[in-house]
Amino acid sequence: MKYLILSIATIAFLSGCKPHSHEGENAEATEEHAHAHGDHDHAHEAPEGVVMQEITEGQKVFFANLVDGDVVTSPLTVEFGVEGMEVVPAGAIEENKGHHHLLINHDFVAAGAVIPAGDSTLIHFGKGQLSTVVNLAPGDHKLTMQFANGAHMSYGEKMSATITVSVEVAAKHLGDK
Repeated sequence: MKYLILSIATIAFLSGCKPHSHEGENAEATEEHAHAHGDHDHAHEAPEGVVMQEITEGQKVFFANLVDGDVVTSPLTVEFGVEGMEVVPAGAIEENKGHHHLLINHDFVAAGAVIPAGDSTLIHFGKGQLSTVVNLAPGDHKLTMQFANGAHMSYGEKMSATITVSVEVAAKHLGDK
């Protein structure tokens, strides 16, 4: 019965997806978002009847190739890591499974809330991707990795990681114009 309710809630949620436009400052991240998620926006309400699982010790997400305070250049490769959960494409809501989201200059999303989509700073990886390349303007940027279930419902702060990176303009080599 539990799985029937979850299946019905997932179907109802996914049928509410609608196309949206991709306008914004970060065109490559937006293009990646379209490819990563299938070019859909989501209602900001959780499907009825879905109960969020408790996050246990040993379950976490992390940046596999970056640490807080890194000085980087753009475009920037971001690699996602997870422990205690399995990365799977969006869709079914299954215990200990989910997918990554990259939030640029945003905080974590509260447990149970649907992670919004719609611009280049809230990037969904609904196909189960483990990395991406983003273009960031020079300056400091907060990067928050957020793990969520198959309906894009956040597992909350316990399944998020936030770092700040400083993007510098790449030095030109002699002879470059």
